[in-house]
Amino acid sequence: MSDSTESLMGTFPQLLKVRLQRDGDRPAMREKAYGIWQTWTLNEFCNEATALAAGLSDLGFQRGETLVIIGDNRPRLYGAMLAVQSLGGIPVPAYQDSVAEEIQYVVEHAEARFIVAENQEQVDKSLEIKEHCPRVEKIIYCDPKGLRKYDPNVVVDIQEVMKRGRNALAKTPDLVDQEIAAGRLSDPAIILYTSGTTGRPKGVVLTHENLVVTAKNANAFDNITADEETLAYLPMAWVGDNAFSFAMGLVAGFCVNCPESSSTVAQNLREIGPTYYFAPPRVFESVLTSVMIRMKDAGPFKQRLFNYFMAVAKRTGVDLMDGKSVPLMDRIKYALGEVLIFGPLKNTLGLGRVRVAYTAGEAIGPEIFDFYRSIGINLKQLYGQTEATVFITMQPDGLVRSESVGTPPPGVELRIEDNGEVLYRSPGVFLEYFKNAEATSETKTDDNWVRTGDAGYIDGEGHLRIIDRAKDVGKLTDSSMFAPKFLENKLKFFPEIKEVVTFGDGRDFVTAFVNIDLDAVGNWAERNNVSYASYQELAAHPQVYQLIQECIEQVNQSLASDAHLSASQIKRFLILHKELDPDDGELTRTRKVRRRIINERYGDLIEALFDGRTRCFVSTEVVFEDGRRGKIEADLEIRDATVHQTTSKAA
Repeated sequence: MSDSTESLMGTFPQLLKVRLQRDGDRPAMREKAYGIWQTWTLNEFCNEATALAAGLSDLGFQRGETLVIIGDNRPRLYGAMLAVQSLGGIPVPAYQDSVAEEIQYVVEHAEARFIVAENQEQVDKSLEIKEHCPRVEKIIYCDPKGLRKYDPNVVVDIQEVMKRGRNALAKTPDLVDQEIAAGRLSDPAIILYTSGTTGRPKGVVLTHENLVVTAKNANAFDNITADEETLAYLPMAWVGDNAFSFAMGLVAGFCVNCPESSSTVAQNLREIGPTYYFAPPRVFESVLTSVMIRMKDAGPFKQRLFNYFMAVAKRTGVDLMDGKSVPLMDRIKYALGEVLIFGPLKNTLGLGRVRVAYTAGEAIGPEIFDFYRSIGINLKQLYGQTEATVFITMQPDGLVRSESVGTPPPGVELRIEDNGEVLYRSPGVFLEYFKNAEATSETKTDDNWVRTGDAGYIDGEGHLRIIDRAKDVGKLTDSSMFAPKFLENKLKFFPEIKEVVTFGDGRDFVTAFVNIDLDAVGNWAERNNVSYASYQELAAHPQVYQLIQECIEQVNQSLASDAHLSASQIKRFLILHKELDPDDGELTRTRKVRRRIINERYGDLIEALFDGRTRCFVSTEVVFEDGRRGKIEADLEIRDATVHQTTSKAA
C-alpha cells in the first residue's frame, strides 16, 4: 500500500472499503490447495465476504448476533469473519482441534444460531453440538467433500449462501453497505475465548477500535508494510493469529498465506519465505529439537563443522544482531559460518527472509532465544494477553534481552503493584468478558487498568521482566522463591524434554514430572541400540532416565549460582508414563499446563516425590483420538538428582 495508513480509521469493513479504492488488485490472501497456491486479491476477498454477508442476512442473521467459526486457517473462514463484522455481528472462532464437548460450551455461551465449519470433520462436530444446542439453525460448510447426503435444511454449502447473497444484492445493491456504514469503532469485533487454565474459558470481547488501533501501533513499531509476507498457521481462535494475521494484515495491506494443512506447515513455510513471522515458544522449541536430531544423525565432519560455527555464533552472533562491536576476525568467521551453516539452516527452516520474528504466549528459554538470534534471525519477545489485544510490551531493535520482554509500545502504560503483579492500560484493553460482569470487574478497574495475574518487575533498563504467574509463584519452607515456569522453561531447552511440571510451593525442596520428546529420544534410542515398543516403554527405560537426569543436573548446576533461585534445584523427579494432553484436560489448547488438574490427577505421584518413595503405581484415564476412553497403568521409578550447594536468599 503506497499511502500511509494513518488516515484509515473505522471498523474493519469500513477500513477495507477505503483500501479497495487503491489496493483492490493487491494480493490479500493465499491458500495452498491441491498442491497449488491460490491467490485472492483484495477485491475478490471483499466481494466474497460481501456476498456471504448478504446471504447470512437473507438467512436471518442480525446485528449483534454471534456466529461460531471452526476450522484451520482458510481465506474463506477469514472472509466469514469479515462478513459477520459487515453486518454488525460478532464472529467467535473456536479451536479446531477441540472435541465437540469443548466447542459446545462456546456455542452455548455465545448463544450462536449459525456455525461456519471448514469440512466434514467440523460439520460432524457441529451436528453433535446441535443435538444439545437446539438454538443452532444452520451449519455452513466450505469443503463439500463427504457432505453430499447431509440434510440440506441444516447443513448448507457456503457457495449456496453466497449465491443467495448475490441474488439479494441484485435486488438491494446497498444491503450490506448500509450495515457497514452503521458500524462504530466501539462495536464488538470478535469474541475470543481464553484457554481456561483455571476453569471455564471466558469470552473476551474486543472492539474494532481495540484491534484497529493496536494493529496500527504494532505495524508502526516494527515498520511493518504492505510488502511483508506472513504464514497464518496458528489457531484462528487464538488472539495471536487474530492480531498478526487478520488485524495487522488488513491494516498494513500485506498478504496472508494459509498452509495446505497442519502437517505441511514446515514445507509451506519454505515455499513462502515469510518476512514477518510469529510463533509461540513451543514451535521454536520443537524446531530446535528437530535441528539437533538431524545433526546427531550427521557424519562426524558435519557435526564438527556445525559445532565449531555454532560456538562462533554463540560468541558473536547476538552482538552482531544488536549492532555491537565485534572483533574483525570473529566477523570473518561468522560470515563464513553464514555461508556454510547459518544461511542454509535458515533456508531449510523457511526463515531465511525473516526481517522480524516474535514469540509470545509464555516465556521462552533464554538458551533457545539466543540460539535463533545467534544465527541471524531477528527473534524478539513480546508480552501480552487476549485482554490486551496481545500487546503489552515489545522489544525494540537493538534493545533485545533474552531475560526480559521489552518495553511498553506507544499508548501502553505499565505499573507494578506492591505484591509484584503487573497492571497495564492501553488502547487494546478489552471491552468485557461476555456475560460475566463479575469477572470483568475483578480484572479491569474503573479507570481501565487491567490486572494481568503475572508477577514481574521493571529492571534498570526500563524493561519488564516476568517471573511467573502471580498465583503460581510460591516459596519453599526456607522462604526461598519458587518460580515453576522459570524452571520448566530452562529444562525444555533440552531437545529430549518436551514438557515439565515442577512442584515445591510450601515444601522443603523441588521435584518434577518430565515428559520426554518422543522424536528426540526415539532418535537417540535408535542410535544407541535401545529397543522399545511404545512411548511408555521408552519413558521407563533406565538409560532414558539417566539421559533426563543429566539434563536436570545441568540445570541444577546453572541454578546454583542464582542468589534468588538456587534453592529451587530439582532434587527428585520421575518420567511420566504418558504425554500430557489437551484431550485429557492436562494442557490447554495452547499447550499451557493446567496445574490444578495435574495436582488432582497425579496427587499420589506428587506425594511420592516428596515422601522418599523410589517407585509409585499410577492408573490414568485417557481419551483416545476416536473419543474412546481407556486407562494407562504403570509402576514409575522416582530418582534423586544431584543438588549443588546453594547461595539462596529469601524472596
